[in-house]
Amino acid sequence: MLDMRRSKMTKTSPLTQLLAVLVCSLLTAAAVQAAKADASKTPFTFKDKNGKTQSVSVVSNYYPKKLVYPTAKVDHSINPQLMRAATIAQERAHAHSRSRCWQYVKEALLASGAVSSYPKTAYAKEAGQELVNNYGFKKLAIRDPFKAPVGSVLVYTASKAAGHVEIRTKEGFVSDFRSKVPSPRPLIGVYAKS
Repeated sequence: MLDMRRSKMTKTSPLTQLLAVLVCSLLTAAAVQAAKADASKTPFTFKDKNGKTQSVSVVSNYYPKKLVYPTAKVDHSINPQLMRAATIAQERAHAHSRSRCWQYVKEALLASGAVSSYPKTAYAKEAGQELVNNYGFKKLAIRDPFKAPVGSVLVYTASKAAGHVEIRTKEGFVSDFRSKVPSPRPLIGVYAKS
């Protein structure tokens, strides 16, 4: 009797079972992709601040693009000691800020010979004025930090803080830490000397 039951049941090989699982998986994946495609074609509608109905397409795929920041230009009219200061600062900089930007920039300027003595101002936002008054620097007519030449000193303000100062390098900006982007603080000025 047991043999009869076995003979009546259909036997399936492991290969057939595997094939069935693969076909089901492919069909499920295709259905999910179709649902995503339909969802991305449906616009998102909302009311703006004036009460008017607006619609925008829904972004369903992420296409990562590497941000490319412009490299700095070397201006040969700028004192080569400032380019050396940028190299020294970059070698001594850390990955993250230590809240000692002006100290590190002072030390790099002094080590490169760009300044004859250690600057005395305490706050980074005062650096530009001291560099102009005591060390022969000039304020450049540049308002975009990315357009600052290699070796120039960028000084930023802050209403209730010490501000920030950094040196432009070929690939980015450096003070007590390295960064590909300039400080988000308001720029006071870009300073250099010939």
